[in-house]
Amino acid sequence: MIRITQLQLPVGHSQEDLEDKIREILSIKDTSRPVSYKIIRQSLDARKRSGKKFVYTVDVLCKSKNEERSILKRVHRKNVMSTKGTRYVFPPSGTEPLRYPPVVIGSGPAGLFCGLMLARHGYHPLIVERGAQAGKRKNAVERFWQEGVLDQRSNVQFGEGGAGTFSDGKLHTLIKDPAGRIQAVLKAFVEAGAPPEILYQQKPHLGTDVLIGIVECIRRQIEGFGGRFLFETQVTDFICVDGALSRLRLDTGEEIPVQAVVGAIGHSARDTFEMLYRRGFAMEAKSFAVGVRVEHPQEMIDRALYGESDHLLGAASYKLTHKCVSGRGIYSFCMCPGGYVVNASSEEKALAVNGMSYQARDGQNANSALVVTVSPADYPGDSPLSGVAYQRELERKAWKLAGGKVPIQLWEDYQASQASQCLGDVMPCIKGAYQLGDLRSIFPRVIGDTIEEGILAFQRKIPGFARPDCLLSGVESRTSSPVRILRGTDMQSNIQGFYPCGEGAGYAGGITSAAIDGIKVAEAIAKKYMKI
Repeated sequence: MIRITQLQLPVGHSQEDLEDKIREILSIKDTSRPVSYKIIRQSLDARKRSGKKFVYTVDVLCKSKNEERSILKRVHRKNVMSTKGTRYVFPPSGTEPLRYPPVVIGSGPAGLFCGLMLARHGYHPLIVERGAQAGKRKNAVERFWQEGVLDQRSNVQFGEGGAGTFSDGKLHTLIKDPAGRIQAVLKAFVEAGAPPEILYQQKPHLGTDVLIGIVECIRRQIEGFGGRFLFETQVTDFICVDGALSRLRLDTGEEIPVQAVVGAIGHSARDTFEMLYRRGFAMEAKSFAVGVRVEHPQEMIDRALYGESDHLLGAASYKLTHKCVSGRGIYSFCMCPGGYVVNASSEEKALAVNGMSYQARDGQNANSALVVTVSPADYPGDSPLSGVAYQRELERKAWKLAGGKVPIQLWEDYQASQASQCLGDVMPCIKGAYQLGDLRSIFPRVIGDTIEEGILAFQRKIPGFARPDCLLSGVESRTSSPVRILRGTDMQSNIQGFYPCGEGAGYAGGITSAAIDGIKVAEAIAKKYMKI
């Protein structure tokens, strides 16, 4: 194959324009000849507002190796080269007998992809999920948003698909991937019903409305390969013998024997963290980030970044960072173009928010978390669970401030440290009840001041970012796990047979990276054990 990089075409171009450009670059004079190509990457260059363009990387399949050599011999361009591509290969099975099917705890991206890979390769995994199947979970979440009735087992954090199901569904990741796992994840999503464009878009995403059907399809694939699911079932205890995991106790009272257990428990499984700590599993407190959600009109963001609102470009997104005079950093996180702020609580009398978009990203507002990193030095005490305590304190203050509703505050009132009394021109796009108040009052002063300095700094990058009536809501506290469950090079914890996995265990930071970690753990199990 021949790879062409930095192939540029104006926004609104046709497929024929792309094929003609490929022929031009490769000096193919026969304009009627079909071109066999695959788009590897598509990104938007909007730096010049009068000349926005898409930039492509494409792989072109030649009729023969001789034709490829001939083209490369006559075309002398730095952006044209030979390539072989990367194909993901699952490792061969190990030699140790596996008496019991592997158990995967959790059906978020890490658990689903671990289960999918194990099922595809003959290991017949059992996936245990405390929450409900995606459809039933969706109903529970919507009831919570409409009526305030919280199901502590099926909510924005727990249930089939994990926390990422109710988010913007971003799929891009910055991790290095020489083994081709990223493409394996994206292909699996496409096979489950995702748009094929996610295979090459620079910043692919899957809205909540699309993700629900996709995770249901992945579940059916796992079942088709011999895997099983137990929904609305929680693992309540681990029974260990001689430093190795022996049995799992379920909330049904049943105990099941195990050899290999994958802990893809999610970043909000606080009761499971506590149980693991009591049982002697090695873990440590880790840094995460806390802050607020900020809402602006999406049209304002489009015009600031694109110079106009253009449906061909889609809703504009941003990523912002700033280092404050205190030495603390603040950054935008999980930006949701055309999205919604959602009440993402999972515990009684504690409130957390997140951001969510539908596939069309056609909501009135853009929202993003503006978060400040906190570390174990900020937490009360020195327990591995001290970060959980820090989260809970903020979430309980947020719940108390607005009586369980999402507390919101205008930016001008946040600056003045006073409760907001009325809204401006920016109307909230929030899933769940909300109430005006003094959001700043729930934060330690250093966090509150850092957020203020950050918003003023971001105004210099995006005009209108610090408009007086933009809305802040909170508390954004579930950015990542406050705990890391330690594991060795064999992916096992200090208790043999337990494989900490994904974002909850402290080894991922988003849908794709969690899915990749799930694949890595599946590989580790396969390398050790024979198929069932």
